[in-house]
Amino acid sequence: MIRPSLTSRLPAAFIPALLILVMTVLGLAGCAAPQATAVTEELAFDQAVNQATDGLSAQVLKLPAFLTAVESTIGRRGVVVDPMLDASTGQQTALTRQLEKRVSDRLATKEVFEPLAFKSANLGKAQYLLTGSTTTIDGRRNILKINLALTELKSGKVVAQSSAVARGEGLDASPTAYYRDSPVLLIDKITEGYLRTCTTAPGQPADAAYFERIATATVITEATALYNAERYQEALAQYKSAASTPAGEQLRVLNGIYLTNWKLGNMVEAERAFSKVVALGIANNTLGVKFLFNPGSTQFWSDPRISGPYAMWVRQIAKEASAAKVCMNIVGHTSRTGSEQANEQLSLQRATAIRQKLEAESGELGPRIKAAGKGFRENIVGSGTDDARDVLDRRVEFKIVGCQG
Repeated sequence: MIRPSLTSRLPAAFIPALLILVMTVLGLAGCAAPQATAVTEELAFDQAVNQATDGLSAQVLKLPAFLTAVESTIGRRGVVVDPMLDASTGQQTALTRQLEKRVSDRLATKEVFEPLAFKSANLGKAQYLLTGSTTTIDGRRNILKINLALTELKSGKVVAQSSAVARGEGLDASPTAYYRDSPVLLIDKITEGYLRTCTTAPGQPADAAYFERIATATVITEATALYNAERYQEALAQYKSAASTPAGEQLRVLNGIYLTNWKLGNMVEAERAFSKVVALGIANNTLGVKFLFNPGSTQFWSDPRISGPYAMWVRQIAKEASAAKVCMNIVGHTSRTGSEQANEQLSLQRATAIRQKLEAESGELGPRIKAAGKGFRENIVGSGTDDARDVLDRRVEFKIVGCQG
């Protein structure tokens, strides 16, 4: 900083040149990206969040923009906060929402940041994009890792990244309504890009598949918030708005159009939307569907509020697979409850039951589809709670494979 006592003794004509010189020197001194911070000690959740957030802000304060007195006249820097995700499932959960709020509140206590809602109107006036995730690193002891990253919106480069290890006991990892109701596993290249950005080192670009679709992501976020609030007609309009953008052909959008139409009783439109979800999954070579079965059985869940659309799901999977002329491995999965041998057998039986239903819909699929069971060897959540938290562990996957001969 240039002290007033110094500038007062200089001719006025020299002061602008001196300011430029100081800014240049400080800029050169700060060209190197700050180092990411990592807290590896297991802390209580709130403490871990504070440590990770403080590490993030400390890195930003070392950037050239914050090293000059001239820059301080600009005021607080806007930070748009993209809803945080569970890295294992790609879902928003009660836990990730709690993380998002605590990080935002902590940033707001700093003099240089102003957290902003993830809305299109805020992208133009914010300087930074905040992303964050939780990852279970020890399911048995309920230990998780928090990753946070700040990306400069203008350059697309990550300017700060931090992590901390937290004890997750007593925390609610249940998915939010949109993810709870989703028929499919919502991890695609865009979600994967978001999660990669959360762990990207300072100075490196944010993942392009994610960052280039930020504008559309704000519309999806608003639509999903409306869905969670049970404002389905408004949510549908927003999902359709997202679909009309150049980046609109993505899983979260098509899934949202399916869910809202189903909730509104628009069955024809819902089936059409689910067909597009399946087609996109096939194009990406994998589709994980949340078929729920009665305990220890190959019969679909008895409650029609859950299993009501399953016949339609099977019909559309058969139709799209036949149209694409693909070969598929149908892979059954189970939660961790019970013995390994029993779960291995049950997962195979359930995959076989789905295979038979697909073949009944389209006989030509028979030679091109095979059933396999993985038991609980490929759990995504691994909690063994057999409730909404680990429903993805009881999924059936459709993996596109090369056809033999």
